[in-house]
Amino acid sequence: MRAHFDPSGTADGLLAALHALNAEAAIGGLMVLACDANGWQPEQLDPILQACEMPLFGGIFPQVTYQNQNYERGTLLIAFGAVPEIACVHGLSDAGADFDERVELATEHWPEPPEVTTMLVYVDGLSSRISALVDGLFTNFGLENNFIGGGAGSLSFQQKPCILTNAGLLADVAVLARLPIRSHLGVTHGWQPVSEPMKVTRSEGNVVMTLDWEPAFDVYKRMVEAHSGQVMQAEAFFSLAKSYPFGMTKLDTEMVVRDPLMVADGSHLVCVGEVPEGSFLRLLNGTPDSLIAAATKAREMAQPGGGGEESASYLFIDCISRVLFLGERIADELNAVGQERPVNGAFTLGEIANTGDAFLEFYNKTSVFSILFD
Repeated sequence: MRAHFDPSGTADGLLAALHALNAEAAIGGLMVLACDANGWQPEQLDPILQACEMPLFGGIFPQVTYQNQNYERGTLLIAFGAVPEIACVHGLSDAGADFDERVELATEHWPEPPEVTTMLVYVDGLSSRISALVDGLFTNFGLENNFIGGGAGSLSFQQKPCILTNAGLLADVAVLARLPIRSHLGVTHGWQPVSEPMKVTRSEGNVVMTLDWEPAFDVYKRMVEAHSGQVMQAEAFFSLAKSYPFGMTKLDTEMVVRDPLMVADGSHLVCVGEVPEGSFLRLLNGTPDSLIAAATKAREMAQPGGGGEESASYLFIDCISRVLFLGERIADELNAVGQERPVNGAFTLGEIANTGDAFLEFYNKTSVFSILFD
């Protein structure tokens, strides 16, 4: 596994990097993690992606990280020696879609898996049924391999094409890439509850309408203002909301974080990922130190017991809202997980990973640290 970074973030820079990498016979496939500020459009990217002879997958994200530094512009290319099996699942916002079936159909051409596999999954982070896709992945593949990935998209929160494939730049889809490689991962977030549980009394997909039978924004605003001592305005919602996510209670595991992005229709909260009606939420808050400590713990969780880490590579999928919350201290988080070794990855709109041998989940505001043995 080898990383190359093009700081220009241009389509020409991507094309030059692809030509250089294509000349190396040892490369089996390519992951491309690009920044939203590159300003790529399908009409300029599609001819480049469609002409690429190597299997290619990836996405466009608010930021990427290369060698322990975060970038708002640029393109990170990670070359694998192994050849990935790649498939796309379309229509991630289709209300009536059966994603167990869609995942099965998308991957029906894949051969029987090798003994050890890792699946990298990138989704349009502003799609409304990402958790349903994740459930479909679990139904079809169980936890026979590790899952690592996250949500692509823009901090403008306007949905647009953001998934990279050999077919072109796509919107409202997921790209799945199965690699015959071993991996270890750790998943943590560092946020702590600061409220009692609230019941989601009305929701649709990733939109929460009411909490405890009151308008969701009214409840959220009241709690955030009481804890922070600041006034929350719907027009500048995310500037304060980035510090106050929700925690969804799950049995036998750390709470799954849900990130409120914006206010819709005056009283609804739009989140990254579904919030099921009938579930219970708690308001969360954290400190820079608690988040950095959690990321360090994720690295410790990923340490392989049998050694061999010296020849492996680090891939870090971290939520972009952690960057916004930490500010300049994001450098401390990256150095904490790298510990003098290069860390590459993306800052995402939601994270996908399995924890241990029992759960596969779509997370928000969470750090997923992985060690890949390509």
